[in-house]
Amino acid sequence: MVKLKRMLGDIDDPTVVVLMALIESQSAETLANWSLNYVEQNLLSIYQDKYPDDARLKHIICETRKYLAGTKTKKEQRMLLKEAKELIKDVEETIVPLAIVRAILIACATKDSPTNALGYTFYAVAAIVYHQAGLCENKEIYDQLAKEEFKKVLKSLQLIAIDNENNPVKVKWYC
Repeated sequence: MVKLKRMLGDIDDPTVVVLMALIESQSAETLANWSLNYVEQNLLSIYQDKYPDDARLKHIICETRKYLAGTKTKKEQRMLLKEAKELIKDVEETIVPLAIVRAILIACATKDSPTNALGYTFYAVAAIVYHQAGLCENKEIYDQLAKEEFKKVLKSLQLIAIDNENNPVKVKWYC
């Protein structure tokens, strides 16, 4: 059995390269809303199926929406995310929930750290691929499924991307 990675994807994959370029053309607000919508639509239900009584991630997403709407301060958001890191300890033994928690927490910090718009996707893709394929496949299967999932991630940003965005983020990729 292959050792499971917490993240899946290849930074040099052509789809990821296009995703990075598209991220560079969007504003922090656009990226933050896209990231939050993506994790809510694609990851939250997987987590809630496994932990139906745990509403913490849903609460974090809801509070982040308030931050994006301007009804919460940056300081309040930072405190929320700092406290939310405790979730990682609660799920660190299980790969899919761990990847989901990491993806959501990273996505929730995208407004203030635009590179998170790429970072969360590697965890999100891992969570989705492992959830769909199970935990006993070989590396080639996971890599192929990750490539396909990154195409969906790219498509989701392309659908909401704003042409000639007024305030695109300034990103330095350290990868």
